[in-house]
Amino acid sequence: MHFLNQDIKFPDISNATKEGILAVGGDLSPERLILAYKSGIFPWFDNEEPIIWWSPDPRFVLFPERMRVSKSMKQVLRNSNFDVTVNKSFETVIDECSKMKRPGQQGTWITQSMKEAYIKLYTLGFAKSVEVWLNNELVGGLYGVDIGNGIFCGESMFSKVSNASKVGFITFIQNSNYKLIDCQVYTNHLESLGAEDIPREEFLKYLS
Repeated sequence: MHFLNQDIKFPDISNATKEGILAVGGDLSPERLILAYKSGIFPWFDNEEPIIWWSPDPRFVLFPERMRVSKSMKQVLRNSNFDVTVNKSFETVIDECSKMKRPGQQGTWITQSMKEAYIKLYTLGFAKSVEVWLNNELVGGLYGVDIGNGIFCGESMFSKVSNASKVGFITFIQNSNYKLIDCQVYTNHLESLGAEDIPREEFLKYLS
């Protein structure tokens, strides 16, 4: 395993462990984060751990043209009173994502340092939030990183009412021109929308 220092560089991703861990340490500066995302790497750790950098193989992704929207979900999209916005409340979205209780997860990986780092990315134009409103109340949303190559790297989502995050995700993708959504690691929720595993090598071709 590679330990990072102050130099803003990463080892070749072929050095990642079977689980996908590539390196440990470094910092969450905008320069390092942008380099990471452009290289197929992302940070994921909790308060008890150092910064851990991942590049899993396979990679879990969604091709927008293959997104599956069920009949019931199409009805929700047609008839719901949700309003969806982009970049209207980034800090609140990331804060709500950090508070979500998730099955099998103790605490949150969205630490205070992660929040501050992604808020900086947002102010620089690299991070985006999607907000879902119901009667002017924020009830769902998601955030991620856009490094300008037609790929959106999803980070986290939250939902306070049924279907809110799905409505936000589907609406955002349908109204964007992304060629690929990086979902990073497997979830049932995203698989139900059509996300799939692809070899890391193939994912890197999309990045370049």
